[in-house]
Amino acid sequence: MITAKTLILGGVRSGKSRLAERLALESRLPVTYIATATGDDAEMRARIAAHQERRPDHWQVVEEPLQLASVITQHAREERCLLVDCLTLWLTNWLLHPETTRLDAERAAFLSALSQAAGKLILVSNETNMGVIPMGELSRRYCDEAGQLHQAVAQCCDQVVLTAAGLPLVLKGEPL
Repeated sequence: MITAKTLILGGVRSGKSRLAERLALESRLPVTYIATATGDDAEMRARIAAHQERRPDHWQVVEEPLQLASVITQHAREERCLLVDCLTLWLTNWLLHPETTRLDAERAAFLSALSQAAGKLILVSNETNMGVIPMGELSRRYCDEAGQLHQAVAQCCDQVVLTAAGLPLVLKGEPL
């Protein structure tokens, strides 16, 4: 029985997605990759394409920018690995959604699904709160929401890893 939940945090291009993909492969379990990104501009489409090129063909891919709780509930199973990339993109999708008031309910549903999910879960998220406080209201809200989300997810996880320069630093749980 595998019930490990891992949160991998890091900055942009820190190596967090590559680490998550490596851990998913090393699990030797069937993998479902849950992608939350939307290709709204050329640069983001290029990032998505780079992730797609790295993924093994036998991985199941679910593209879901908003309904993360229901996707986790639907796909989490014993002897299966879910890789969610990325929580901060999911958060951004909700912050920019016309129904922004749904964010609290969606976050609660996600945290409930995460705490009840069976199998191996690997969650990737951008750690953006280690610098200057942004000037804009939406940017500050994003930082506040991301910080609160990361704290809540870290409480649900067995392992939390911070990546920098492609190097993992285990903050909680077993060493890699």
